[in-house]
Amino acid sequence: MAGATHTPHEDEFRAEYIGDATPAKSGLISLGEIGSHGYHSPDLLAGPGKLPILPRTSVQPKKTESAPSAEGKTSIQVIERMMKLLDVLAEHADPVQLKQLAIETGLHPSTAHRILGAMTHSGFVERSEAGAYRLGIRLLELGSLVKSRISLRETAMPYMLKLHAATGESVNLGVRAGDEIVYVERTSSGRASVRVVHIVGARAPLHTTATGKLFLVEDGLERIRDYARRTALPASTPASITALPALEKELDRVRRHGVAFDLDEVEAGVRCIAAGIRDDSGELIAGLSLSTPSERFNPDWAPLVRETADEISRALGHLPPKAG
Repeated sequence: MAGATHTPHEDEFRAEYIGDATPAKSGLISLGEIGSHGYHSPDLLAGPGKLPILPRTSVQPKKTESAPSAEGKTSIQVIERMMKLLDVLAEHADPVQLKQLAIETGLHPSTAHRILGAMTHSGFVERSEAGAYRLGIRLLELGSLVKSRISLRETAMPYMLKLHAATGESVNLGVRAGDEIVYVERTSSGRASVRVVHIVGARAPLHTTATGKLFLVEDGLERIRDYARRTALPASTPASITALPALEKELDRVRRHGVAFDLDEVEAGVRCIAAGIRDDSGELIAGLSLSTPSERFNPDWAPLVRETADEISRALGHLPPKAG
């Protein structure tokens, strides 16, 4: 990975976006630093020549510590039966009649019919006009989602570690979930006694995070305004953007420079640089971000973050448009 170099474009970017801002003097603040029973009867301690009176084992049935409720047991049985039906459907390339499903699963036809009805309503199963059943499109949607995220994490990690080694700072991988960013992978900084870490599974609003701003740019102006109306742009810190005009101006800079910043907007004392990751179709699927304590923040890392994100995109099959 090549080191960051200055170009007239980068100098313009630095002057416009960062200006002469100096790192905060606050202390380091983390992003989340995200059987058997014994009998002790006096009868058992009888004196010499006396036989102990042993307890009768048939008096009381043995109690269990926590017997499952009837409702819980029924729910588990329903899930098990659902899985049986899905497994049988997966074994057949063609739609299967109810009678055959009942035979192969060992379920009563009325039970199978009731469960198949619920799964049909949810899209996990489809029912043809002839009354036969097959796996539904919802399973394909979920499978594709799982596949894309697993592939993304596995593909991104070597490049994340490379960026981490080059900067010594925390590197995060975030994906969009509605109006929030969810962090699905990260490397942590080993520098100093405080580690800046986006905990895996942590969430934050789109407009306060560097990665979230990348996704808002993709939405376009009308959907950005819908987002602002829907969420009211809540603040996480005094530095958070809470007004639509300011957000639109910020997103215009992100659009022109291809990177986004979070300058103490999610948590005071922490700053981030993010660039987008695209899949083979060109869709923005994640953001790669570098997190640092404010006093270690270096905007000159922006080209390096963008280059790393582009490398991950290429590894996922994305071919950037040719210049000119």
